Amino acid sequence: MRGNSVVLAALNKVLTRKLTAINQYFLHARMFKNWGFAVLNERIYKASIEEMKHADDVIERILLLDGLPNLQELGKLYIGEEPAEMLKLDDKLQTEDIRHIRDAIAICESEKDFVSRKILATILEQQEEHQDWLDTQCSLIDTLGVENYLQQQL
Repeated sequence: MRGNSVVLAALNKVLTRKLTAINQYFLHARMFKNWGFAVLNERIYKASIEEMKHADDVIERILLLDGLPNLQELGKLYIGEEPAEMLKLDDKLQTEDIRHIRDAIAICESEKDFVSRKILATILEQQEEHQDWLDTQCSLIDTLGVENYLQQQL
């Protein structure tokens, strides 16, 4: 099935964001693990796996549309040096991802590719759930203080 070039470009942009998130979340998870924050490691590692599943869905859609998935592009990684910074940078990445996915959804709608739109809408829902969790963690750090927050993450 021959895909629309505008939709394929939007899907590849989302794919770039997914590949970037996989790497950032994976590194942050392993940093949390190294520091003994098992709860944060588990949650952020799971997020990196979810991003991999999202990338897989986008890759399969691009291939179905006779496009070429671009796995060579990688966006800027925001790597923190301490837990609170890492969570804030993950939230920043997530905010950017959501914006790109919404833009891609709008393109799919305008180009009448409702199957790609549905795939992206499902991804968007999961992204918004993760962003809500990240927002909550950042708020807890502000409310409890970083030391009290991190004590709960051991």
